[in-house]
Amino acid sequence: MTTPHGSIDTPQFMPVGTQATVKSLTPSDLRTAGAQIILGNTYHLSLRPGAERVAGLGGLHRFMAWDGPILTDSGGFQVFSLADLRRVDDDGVTFASHLDGSLQRLTPERSVEIQELLGSDIAMAFDQLVDPGLPAVEVGEAMERTHRWAERCLAAHTRPDQALFGIIQGGVDASLRQRSTAAIAALPFDGIAVGGLSVGESKAQMAATLDVVADALDDDPRVRYLMGVGSPLDFFTGVERGIDLFDCVLPTRVARNGQLWTREGRLNLRNARFVDDPAPLDAECGCETCRDYSRAYLAHLFRAEELLAYRLASLHNLTYTLDLMRAIRAALADGSFESLRETVAGQYQRAESRPVSQQ
Repeated sequence: MTTPHGSIDTPQFMPVGTQATVKSLTPSDLRTAGAQIILGNTYHLSLRPGAERVAGLGGLHRFMAWDGPILTDSGGFQVFSLADLRRVDDDGVTFASHLDGSLQRLTPERSVEIQELLGSDIAMAFDQLVDPGLPAVEVGEAMERTHRWAERCLAAHTRPDQALFGIIQGGVDASLRQRSTAAIAALPFDGIAVGGLSVGESKAQMAATLDVVADALDDDPRVRYLMGVGSPLDFFTGVERGIDLFDCVLPTRVARNGQLWTREGRLNLRNARFVDDPAPLDAECGCETCRDYSRAYLAHLFRAEELLAYRLASLHNLTYTLDLMRAIRAALADGSFESLRETVAGQYQRAESRPVSQQ
């Protein structure tokens, strides 16, 4: 995929920098880890520091000193996650700011305007995500509203140097997903995203929903983006169903809690068995963390609550994740995809058998 700030190899994982930073990591760290594209968030950046301020300072790329591609989420996830602070109507969403309680209004037009001010390479249409466990009629109403908002986003979008992706909704209901896929695919978006997953549904429900979307899209050539999914086994589930892009806070979030992803599976550095372990975290990983520090040192940092623990752990988890994506691309090219999946499944099956909730 080509953008004004560089090309992206797919399948690809996108580290999440909600507030113009991937927590604890510099742009140099991200480049060293292998990141090609990162995310920012419309809702959060519009509140602080403000989209107009970012535009006045040269746009999001210059503001955060990242010269690669950036995708901005539209704020639609906040419609879901800030349920106690918002009111939805057909025109848009009214929020009470989680920072100071001030009332904020986000509409499809304003979401697009903010993303154009930020200057991201890829903007997302404003959508309404709801709990897939709600009654089908409520999921369907949100889906239809998403379709109407998608048309308004297209009408409002003016930047020719910025791609705009539409978002498929519909929960885990097969008929709703078919309808939503058809509706979004019929619109002239530059790419198509699958939203409304990784919010508590089972792994089987996620896979079945992606099957429905893949069948409905058929040979549509546009880039496909699975939103909010970032655990190792889920990459295989998505890729075999045609997904090109993934994003998630999971690799860095679990890293800050001391959970590190390795070729041995998931390790909890807060476990007492690591306090005297002189081995590197992952002997096959070339990141700074694995190259220079022992498991015992990392275990010490977490126990001492030193800030360096967050950087070293996050750097490793993102390096592992991006290395895995490179391995998946290579496996697709040489026909070893199934073998790679079996290897990774053997490492993570037990740790990832519980319901999906990565957002």
